[in-house]
Amino acid sequence: MGNLRFEAVTEASKKKPVEVIAPTERPSEYFGKKVFNRQKMYKYLPANVYEKLIDVIDNGAELDRSIANEVAKGMKQWADENGVTHYTHWFQPLTEGTAEKHDAFIEHDGKGGMIEEFSGKLLVQQEPDASSFPSGGIRNTFEARGYSAWDPTSPVFIMDDTLCIPTIFISYTGESLDYKAPLLRALHAVNVAATNVCHYFYPDVKKVISNLGWEQEYFLVDSDLYAARPDLMLTGRTLMGHSSAKDQQMDDHYFGTIPERVQAFMKDLEINALELGIPCKTRHNEVAPNQFECAPIYEETNLAVDHNMLLMSLMKKIARKHGFTVLLHEKPFDGINGSGKHNNWSLSTDTGVLLHGPGKTPEDNLRFAVFIVETLMGVYKHNGLLKASIMSATNAHRLGANEAPPAIISSFLGKQVSDLLEHIVKADKADLFKLSGKKGVSLDIPEIPDIMLDNTDRNRTSPFAFTGNRFEFRAVGSEANCASAMIALNTAVAEALSKFKERVDALIEKGDDKLAAIIDVLREDIKTSAPIHFDGNGYSDEWVAEAEKRGLDTEKSCPVIFDRYLDKETIDMFESMNVMKKNELEARNEVKWETYTKKIQIEARVFGDLSMNHIIPVATHYQSQLAKNVENVMQVFGEKEGKKLSERNIKIIREISERTEVIEKGVEDLVNARKVANKIEDARAKAVAYHDTVEPKMDAIRYHIDKLELIVADELWTLPKYRELLFIR
Repeated sequence: MGNLRFEAVTEASKKKPVEVIAPTERPSEYFGKKVFNRQKMYKYLPANVYEKLIDVIDNGAELDRSIANEVAKGMKQWADENGVTHYTHWFQPLTEGTAEKHDAFIEHDGKGGMIEEFSGKLLVQQEPDASSFPSGGIRNTFEARGYSAWDPTSPVFIMDDTLCIPTIFISYTGESLDYKAPLLRALHAVNVAATNVCHYFYPDVKKVISNLGWEQEYFLVDSDLYAARPDLMLTGRTLMGHSSAKDQQMDDHYFGTIPERVQAFMKDLEINALELGIPCKTRHNEVAPNQFECAPIYEETNLAVDHNMLLMSLMKKIARKHGFTVLLHEKPFDGINGSGKHNNWSLSTDTGVLLHGPGKTPEDNLRFAVFIVETLMGVYKHNGLLKASIMSATNAHRLGANEAPPAIISSFLGKQVSDLLEHIVKADKADLFKLSGKKGVSLDIPEIPDIMLDNTDRNRTSPFAFTGNRFEFRAVGSEANCASAMIALNTAVAEALSKFKERVDALIEKGDDKLAAIIDVLREDIKTSAPIHFDGNGYSDEWVAEAEKRGLDTEKSCPVIFDRYLDKETIDMFESMNVMKKNELEARNEVKWETYTKKIQIEARVFGDLSMNHIIPVATHYQSQLAKNVENVMQVFGEKEGKKLSERNIKIIREISERTEVIEKGVEDLVNARKVANKIEDARAKAVAYHDTVEPKMDAIRYHIDKLELIVADELWTLPKYRELLFIR
């Protein structure tokens, strides 16, 4: 094992970029090549079937089961032409990943042979064995039934030799066991609520679309070095390791020249992503060494979530081809920036109006103010829930680390928008709007320039920042399924918009002018949501104290933060918006607590193993070498002079003894803390125990291990060091 590190370093240093042969066509020509998109639907489906399916996709019409066989037949023909032999229902269980069970197209022909078949029944519904997927108690462990049902709004695609059908995943009794089902309900809720509010301004609007543009950050580590780090392999992060003398302090990696091997990987990734219809646009070096980012053009939220899950799978596959391993963990290396996945979110109408974008008329700017403020209302009322939606055992390492948003949800608006809202509140109502005869209403609201982005600098400490025509939810973790945050956000905004309309309509029924009623309610909501509005430094200690005064959620314990899913106002919101029921929320929390416990449990076991079987043996071996050297020196020079000459080595020998003793005792305490926590049956209490009593012990032990790394001879240290993991490309 002692030579494995150097063998890995040698092999990693020899690697050259893998040649990537680009398609002869331009990207626009092979974009969506492996996707059953509208173009392919039009080609392979009968005209009447095509029209019905498009009505389902565009207008939310109910899926007519009678067309399923024709759709399946068209898909099968297209799949055959592309060498496909299998199909799978591709779904997103509560594991933060994706799942698929591949079935061949073959069936008995009744004559001793076989035929290839793909029916509408197989397209629409499948019954995978669901016994091993987390359900939080919704299902009994002896019951395996779970159903996957086709989501026609997300296009079917081809991966290798398999036709992948995006689906929802539900229990036998109808509860959702995935992220997609509640996401679709949340998107429906915000569509209905936002469309109703839009009718105050644009009566012709039929649909409001939720948009999402994610920014996927990740690390690349050479696969040989990765294999020599058991902690990376088993937990996704380095549980120990002293910082490199040089890391990100020179800021020379950010937006720097992309390394050749990485460039080849990115090129290969983008070709494959574009063929799968993922509109990758941006690639660059991130702040930390060997950290990078990939970002697409924004899309409809459900499709964007599917594309992000698909891209993360694709990254892992292609990285292996190039001799890399992708690290999606939010904090794989201590002391340098972790990885996030900023979610850029907005709402737009089917008529092309960006609801979070300013307009050119006073009425448009009133609409703009309404949707900004009601978004703030949703975020304010459910700020604890939004934090819970992005929290995990892995993301907890990143949040609040002065490299990412703090673990307190607040919203940055910038000077112009802040001034606009202040003007609406403070202006005399009689002067704020005037009747102008047939021309309608002239609002005394300052014009907002079309270009908002450059009018106020961005606040990188804000977890939910307005960036010109959208909000950027910066707290989402790189490993997460974006759906978790999008379910909470879209539902919260849907509730806020619904209540806004109820109150406006009530004033109109009393005889108030429509715009007067809108402004009255808007002014109330600006005042109500004011605590969530913060344009200052989110990293400061002063903000923590101020946030507490404002009544914002300042909890830092990951398992305790999950409690926000079970607050009465949270349950009421999800149930009233028809997104999730109380038992589904309770089940998901069970899964969250169990997942948290298991992740810390695995980390603690790996940590103990590395400490006792790697670190201490290496340290004591070096100690023995030093002791032998001291003994030899004393034999040559005599005890008195030998002792003087060996003073440094004796000091190191003593320090190694002291630190290994602390490590050994610490590991013993760590094991005992796990034993105590493991006896706790309640999922929440066990997760809290792991957070409070197990995890801190690893941090205390790590300090001494990292000190030993500086002491022990480099040639003896078995684990690849940070300088190798971060700078060999």
